[in-house]
Amino acid sequence: MPVNTAAAAYYAKGPEGLSREEIARALEEAMAGRALERVLLLPPDFTRYNSNAGLITELLWHMLTDGGTEVDIMPAVGSHYPVTRREAGIMFGSVPYEKLLPHSWRDGVVKLGTVPASFLREVSEGLWEEPIDVEIDRRVLDPSYDLIVSIGQVVPHEVAGMANYSKNLFVGVGGSDMINKSHMLGAVFGIERVLGQDHTPVRALFDHALERFLKDRPILFVQTVCTAAAGKIHTHGLFIGPGRDTYEKAVRLSQEKNITYVPRGLTRCVTYLDPEEYRSTWVGNKAIYRTRRAMADGGELIILAPGVRTFGEDPEIDRLIRKYGYCGRLRVFEMLKDPKNGDLRAMQGTAAHLIHGSVDGRFRVIYAVEEDMLQDVRGAGFEAVDVRVAMKIYDPGSLREGWNTRADGEEFYFIPNPGLGLWIDKSAYEG
Repeated sequence: MPVNTAAAAYYAKGPEGLSREEIARALEEAMAGRALERVLLLPPDFTRYNSNAGLITELLWHMLTDGGTEVDIMPAVGSHYPVTRREAGIMFGSVPYEKLLPHSWRDGVVKLGTVPASFLREVSEGLWEEPIDVEIDRRVLDPSYDLIVSIGQVVPHEVAGMANYSKNLFVGVGGSDMINKSHMLGAVFGIERVLGQDHTPVRALFDHALERFLKDRPILFVQTVCTAAAGKIHTHGLFIGPGRDTYEKAVRLSQEKNITYVPRGLTRCVTYLDPEEYRSTWVGNKAIYRTRRAMADGGELIILAPGVRTFGEDPEIDRLIRKYGYCGRLRVFEMLKDPKNGDLRAMQGTAAHLIHGSVDGRFRVIYAVEEDMLQDVRGAGFEAVDVRVAMKIYDPGSLREGWNTRADGEEFYFIPNPGLGLWIDKSAYEG
C-alpha cells in the first residue's frame, strides 16, 4: 500500500488557475514517500481534453519513470473511441503513444460481484429493481501495480450528477452491464433530478461498488476542477487523495465554477462543438443535457457541430441510434417493453442515451452538420441544417460567451463548449 495516503486540496489564488509548476509540486508531494516499482495511470480520453488530465498524466509519467518506476497508461474510454496517436500527442504531450494500453468494455473486464436489486431499489426510490454486475478492467486487479492513479475532472454530469471519482473506474474502465444499466438507472430516475448533484442513485451505485469490491486496491484519485474560457484551460482546484472527501471538495468547487445561472429561460441558445472533441451525437448531445434546465418552453437550441460524423462511438451503438432515433422518453420505454426490440433491450445504455437526448417537444433541437449528414440526423429525430450556412449566421469565432445580439436585433445566448458546465434558469429552479 502507498505510504502517503493523506488527502490534499490545492486551490488557485487567481482566475488563471494553478500553474504547471504548482500542479507539478502538488503531484510531487502526493508521490513523496512511496516506494513504487509499477504504476497504472487511468486518465480520461480526448473528449475530456479540457480537464488538464493530459498535463497531469505527462507530469506523472516523467516524474515516476525518471525515478525508475515502470508506468502503464490506460485511458478510461468507456464506450468511446480509442485515443488516436494524434489525440495522444495533443493531450499527453511527450508520453510515448506505445505506452497507452487499450481498454475493452466488452471483453477486457472481469466480474467482481453484483450489486443487489434491494440496494438499487432503495437508492432509486423504487424506480429500479434489477441487480447490476460490477465489472472492471483486469489490469486494475493486477497485484504487480503498487499504485493505481485515477485522473480526471469533476464537472456536472447527466448520469452520475457529477463526473469522476468512482465513475472513472466503473464506467471509464468498467464493463458492459455496469455501463448499460447505470445509464438506464439515471434515465429512469430523471436527468433533471441528477444534473449537478453529488448524491444520486448512480453515484450511490458507483461508490458502493468501490467500497465493496475495490477497497483493498491501492487507488489514488487525482481530480481537477477546470474552466476553459476563450479556449485556455484554467485549473481552479486540484484534489488528491484515496477517499471520497477529496471528491466532495471538488464537487463543491465545481458547483461554484461550472454551473451558470441565467436570469430567465433561454428562448434561443447557440452552442458550438469543437470538431476535435465532438465527433458523434453520443458526446455532442451534451449540448442538450447541459442546457435543458436553462431552455425556455418553446425555445430553440442550435448546435453547431462541424465535426459530428456519427451517432455512437461504437458500431453497435451507432446502429441502434440510427434504427430507433431520439423519439421521446415515453416512446423509448414503450420500445423496451416490446420483445421485438431485443437488440435495444440488450443495450440499455443506448436506450438511456436516446431518453437523455429527447426533449419531448419542450423545445426545438437543431443540429447544424455537414451536408452529407443532414438526412442521417433528421432520420434520427432531430432537425438539421447545413453547418456552413449556420456558422455564417452564428460565427463562433466572433461570439462572446453569454448573451449576444445580432445586427437585426435578435438576442441569443452562446455557449462555446457545453461539455464544460451546466446552465440553469434561475427563475425556474431557484429555491
